[in-house]
Amino acid sequence: MKNIIRLVLLMGIVGLNAPAKAQYAVEPVEGFTPQIGIVVDMLEEIKDRIEADVRDLSLAETDFRFDDRANSIGALIMHLAATEAYYQIETLEGNAWSAEDMAFWGAASDLGEASRETFTGKPIAHYLDIWDTVREKTLGGLKSRDDAWLASEIEEGVNNHWVWFHVLEHASAHMGQIALVKQRFPD
Repeated sequence: MKNIIRLVLLMGIVGLNAPAKAQYAVEPVEGFTPQIGIVVDMLEEIKDRIEADVRDLSLAETDFRFDDRANSIGALIMHLAATEAYYQIETLEGNAWSAEDMAFWGAASDLGEASRETFTGKPIAHYLDIWDTVREKTLGGLKSRDDAWLASEIEEGVNNHWVWFHVLEHASAHMGQIALVKQRFPD
């Protein structure tokens, strides 16, 4: 009997701490077709995790580079926004980057010397706000598409689903890079 009471108490404690949405479940987001809703859930989850890791950084931490060839966290966030903007324009608008797009996103896209010079002196909120703006446009575009569109090819052997998987994969890789940069912050 004591074991049953302990089990009931433990289940009650666990139940009180359970989140409203399953913490480790990928589920379609309401308002999107089922497959696109799953992609959106994953895109939002990785973005939320990255934002949680960086949102409280100081300006010095946002700009920190651990060597001359490294990128700052600010530059990495801009790179994530640029990558999403590129695929958004390609898949949701059916266009290539314009000269204006390239002028705005070019340094962030390349993560080279230009990004190291360009993305400095701004708080992390600046970069996160830009990424939020890009994401809003992405979500609006995905909301107007269906699962057949997601499975359709944009060129031979490349479909929209792979492209948006790549955006997710890209964010995941740079999340690891952001963690590395944070580990190298001066004490």
